[in-house]
Amino acid sequence: MRTALHWLLRAFVLVVLLVAAGTFIPRPLWPSVHAANPSATARTILVLSNPIHTDIAIPLDDAIRSRFGFLVEAGVPVGNPGAKYLVVGWGGRSFYLETPRWADLKPMPVLRALTLDKSVMHVDVAGNLRDDDPAITRLRTDDAGLDRMLGFIEASFAHENGKPMPILDTRYGRYDAFYEANGSFNALLGCNTWTARALREAGIRTGTWNPVPQTLAVSLKLYN
Repeated sequence: MRTALHWLLRAFVLVVLLVAAGTFIPRPLWPSVHAANPSATARTILVLSNPIHTDIAIPLDDAIRSRFGFLVEAGVPVGNPGAKYLVVGWGGRSFYLETPRWADLKPMPVLRALTLDKSVMHVDVAGNLRDDDPAITRLRTDDAGLDRMLGFIEASFAHENGKPMPILDTRYGRYDAFYEANGSFNALLGCNTWTARALREAGIRTGTWNPVPQTLAVSLKLYN
């Protein structure tokens, strides 16, 4: 019994150290050549957080509406003047598709999320978002950084015959959609590490490893 407790304590300490290192060691370690140019036009990026998941919200302008115009075919009205933000997230297929609400939580999606699962993209639009919402982190980049991040997001969509692949008849609301995605999902390299990678493409520093929204939020405040 004492041996088992000893190993459990060691495992707990190791996890704490890994999470701390992932939060407090920045990535990149030094500001990169892709850091946002302070003299350039500032572009806003929002990170939307809940207890386990993060999405990226990008203010819609004519160029972005055109770039993501393919979403209209799946029912995402990026061209609607009332749509102010494009909201994008990446996650595990089983958990994302089968758990629209916490009341729908089942054992199998949780097991797949903790082991290995296929991935999907979730896209939505939003109207005006509150400046004082504690679940929203506002960040800034420049035009070049935003373009790199948008390229990363586009590359996350799986394609067939040159077109993104919508998952039909599966959605959370009236204006969102799911798409097949590239990459495999697990809890250690999941939705929040994808968000962090996208932000780094924009020249925004994150922690080395941010598996949960809380550590990502801390690292964003520390290094930006």
